[in-house]
Amino acid sequence: MTAVKKMSSFDVNKVRADFPVLAQTVNGKPLVYLDNAASSQVSNLVIERGAKYLAEEHSNIHRGVHYLSQHATSAYEAAREKVKRFINAPSAKECIFVRGTTEGVNLVAYSYGRKFIGEGDEIILSQMEHHANIIPWQVLAEEKGAKIRVIPMNERGELIIDEYENLLNERTKIVAVSHVSNSLGTINPVKEMIATAHKFGVPVFVDGAQAVPHFPVDVQDLDADFYTFSGHKMFAPTGSGVLFGKKEFLNKMPPYQTGGGMIRTVSFEKTTYAPIPEKFEAGTPAIAAGIGLGAAVDYLNSIDFEAAAKYEHELVEYATERLSAIEGVKIIGTAREKASVLSFTIENVHPHDIGTILDQQGIAVRAGHHCAQPVMQFFDVPATARASFAFYNTHEEVDKLADAVQKVIEVFA
Repeated sequence: MTAVKKMSSFDVNKVRADFPVLAQTVNGKPLVYLDNAASSQVSNLVIERGAKYLAEEHSNIHRGVHYLSQHATSAYEAAREKVKRFINAPSAKECIFVRGTTEGVNLVAYSYGRKFIGEGDEIILSQMEHHANIIPWQVLAEEKGAKIRVIPMNERGELIIDEYENLLNERTKIVAVSHVSNSLGTINPVKEMIATAHKFGVPVFVDGAQAVPHFPVDVQDLDADFYTFSGHKMFAPTGSGVLFGKKEFLNKMPPYQTGGGMIRTVSFEKTTYAPIPEKFEAGTPAIAAGIGLGAAVDYLNSIDFEAAAKYEHELVEYATERLSAIEGVKIIGTAREKASVLSFTIENVHPHDIGTILDQQGIAVRAGHHCAQPVMQFFDVPATARASFAFYNTHEEVDKLADAVQKVIEVFA
């Protein structure tokens, strides 16, 4: 029997009309887009704002005194202010524009890590991290002679917090952890984890790529020392993203890249650097993407983001009920606190075959290890199929997913 659908006051049909890609068909079927953890779709507001920049304002920023450069600079810096308010950063200067979460991780690992982490020091990661929040720290550890320590998780896909507390010691120099797991959907208790680390004087870096698109994030309330996220996962263009960092750290860190725009003075004898955020933004940035990120924030503010987050949570719960009821389906990751992601396997069917058959039904999911191979190793699976949701998805689309999964089972029976 089909589970009872929970209904909130959120008007999903009104929102869907704002995303033109959702109106198309794939393989003769209405598109059901459930790959939002990889990249979410873009609203008309963001598309139109990007087009306006390209058509009417296109120019380099910060260095020109002419009309177009001034307008482009104002739009770009206005986007930074919007992001600052969206995550409640103390200052816009603490919001560094990056190409995405991956660059945010690398910036901190390269700049903070190479200055403050040395031989014998320890870096704490979690067992459920995305590769982008593992490899930069591994490279740093190998270079410096430091050691990676790993927070284990349980069979539900939840971090074992007692073990985390036991890992912290006087050698710990940074903790790097995801707010939400991209492969499991687990919402980690980062506020509490940050408070625990701070008792040891240890800064905490948070990968917020899967959190910021799905519920309100307040970096001051979390007391995060670093927090990074990608624009393309929060309804903005690719090539956009933000690294928030407390100025007490950013001011002490050397530049991540060097070149135009990040300097105060240059001579062949010595170069001095611009203050934050310019110090970490060398060269011509992705201007259209940055302005588009600001427009995405405008859009999220326009739809009652908190109501959207509540609706999306109901949707994920409904999808979990539907798929859990199908014989042969196993949900990978059953944490008590979850967001957006539903990873699953089907007995005797490879996830790539699941993805292919779902695509024939017009349903877009992701199949693979999701750049989280340690997670796959823990659950002893080669890969999973991952349906990931946004607030523009519907209960009817969940029903189509469940029907298509049943079809997969019939095909391989």
